[in-house]
Amino acid sequence: MMRISETVKHLIIINVIMFIGTLAIGNGNLFYEWFAMYFPQNDAFKPWQIITHMFMHGGAMHIFFNMFALWMFGSSVEQVLGSKRFLFLYISAGLGAVLLQVGFYYFQYLPNYNALLESGLTSESIKQMLSTNEVIAGVSQTQVSMLKNIYSAYNASMVGASGCIMGVMAAFGMMNPNAELMMIFLPIPIKAKYFIPGIIILDLISGITGQSFFSPSNTAYMAHVGGAVTGFIIMWYWKKNQFNSNRWY
Repeated sequence: MMRISETVKHLIIINVIMFIGTLAIGNGNLFYEWFAMYFPQNDAFKPWQIITHMFMHGGAMHIFFNMFALWMFGSSVEQVLGSKRFLFLYISAGLGAVLLQVGFYYFQYLPNYNALLESGLTSESIKQMLSTNEVIAGVSQTQVSMLKNIYSAYNASMVGASGCIMGVMAAFGMMNPNAELMMIFLPIPIKAKYFIPGIIILDLISGITGQSFFSPSNTAYMAHVGGAVTGFIIMWYWKKNQFNSNRWY
């Protein structure tokens, strides 16, 4: 069994402490209000959520599978990169996940929001209806339809280390392209160089179409893609600049 590396161990401890806090304080609602990542146009958004949401989880199975993946892939990656580079990769992947997911939300939000303003609604009335999910008097059916199109983006919240871990998995795949991996519900060994890109492609398809393959329907698929792409770019840059060139490629 692979020995857990130091940074991975500390990250797991922080995630577990945050999860216990979620269960112990205000049935989790207070912790979510403080530390989950909200859409920047929502009044619930706070700047620190960009980091804190990476250490929050939505349930026991969510944190279990994320921490299992962090141990399984992260320890191997940290042993090669060292603690500082590993932590840089981990946090950067989380930030890349936020950037792509929030950018995707804005792609959905802005055209409809601007159309609502052009239709005569004020920014205050739009925010009121999006916050309360109650339509004010005088709003047309067309305007209601546009409000529905942006309601989920405006009220979206993100929690979890999945974006960070996807970046770590991308790094693992570049270091160990021929390592054989298996899904729990598909016990067929697949090489990492096929397995990890396949997961990323399925997440991208799910993010665009809304069709879920393996994850719950409320998964932030674009965050997975953003984390993986960020991890790949960082490792590609380090490889190009011959970081530890004799050790892993």
